[in-house]
Amino acid sequence: MGLLTGKVALVTGAGGGLGRAHALLLAREGAAVVVNDLGGARDGTGSGQGMADQVVAEIEAAGGRAVADYGSVSNEAHASAMVAKATEAFGGLDICINNAGILRDKSFKNMTNEMWDLVVDVHLRGSYLVTKAAYDQMREQARGGRIILTSSTSGLLGNFGQTNYGAAKAGIAGFARCLYPEASRYGITVNVLAPGAWSRMTEDLYPEETKEAAKKAAAPEKVSPAIIWLCSDEASGITGRTFLISGNRVSLLSWQRTEIAARDGQEDPWDPRVIGEAILRAEKDFPPIVPPRPR
Repeated sequence: MGLLTGKVALVTGAGGGLGRAHALLLAREGAAVVVNDLGGARDGTGSGQGMADQVVAEIEAAGGRAVADYGSVSNEAHASAMVAKATEAFGGLDICINNAGILRDKSFKNMTNEMWDLVVDVHLRGSYLVTKAAYDQMREQARGGRIILTSSTSGLLGNFGQTNYGAAKAGIAGFARCLYPEASRYGITVNVLAPGAWSRMTEDLYPEETKEAAKKAAAPEKVSPAIIWLCSDEASGITGRTFLISGNRVSLLSWQRTEIAARDGQEDPWDPRVIGEAILRAEKDFPPIVPPRPR
C-alpha cells in the first residue's frame, strides 16, 4: 500500500519540471491525480493540451489514475473547475500542490507594469484562487487536507532581476503563514516549498559547463519526496513551515529576531542619532545575507 492510497491530489503546472515530478510520485504512492497545466511557454504565452496529457499517460501506463486539466490558475472559473474535476473524477480532494508559475525576469529599471502584473497574477493571485477553491472543498468534506504553496528563495532571500517574481513569491509565503492557523481548525495543513531544481524555468541560470552535472544534482525528482510525505497522514502535525529543498538537501527555514535596542515604552521616543548608533553597534551581530540559490 502506498503512502497516499485513497487520496486525491491536484497539482498545478504539472506538465513538466517540479509539477510533473510531484504528480508522478503522488500517483506512485497511490493518489489519484488531477494534472493541471495550461501548456504555455515559461513566460506565460500560449497554451496547449500536450504537456498535461503526456503526464497523465505516464501515470496511467504505470497503473495509476489521473485526469488532465488545461485551465489557467489566474482564472477564477478555471481554478474552481480544477477542484470540481477532482470531485467528479475521484470523489473529493485531499491534496492541493500549487506549483504553476511563469517568468518575466528584468532588472527593475527595465521592468514594465505588464511584466509585473502578469507574474503577480499567475503566482500570487493564482495560488490564492486555486487554494481558495481547494480549501472550501476540504472544509466541506470535513476530513482534513494538505495544501502546499510554492515560494522561492528569490522571494525569501532575494535575487537580482526578479523583483516581480520575488514579490509574488514572498506574498505566497506570507499568505501561507496567515492561512495555516485558520486551516488548523479543519485539520488542513499548509506548508511552503522553496525549491531549487533543474527545469525550463531555471536551465539558463547554470553555466554551460555545469549544466549536465546540474541536471542530475538538481533533478526535480529529488525535491518531490519530502513534499509528498508532507501530503501524507503521517505529516498531520506539521504545518506553517517553510522547506528549502534542492537536490537531496532538505532544510527548514525559520525566522529569528535580533534585538538592537530596547527601553521602557513609557519613555520618550529615541533620538534618530542615538538609535542609529545602536544599529551600527549591533550590525556585527546581524544574521548574514544568504546568497540566493537558483530558484
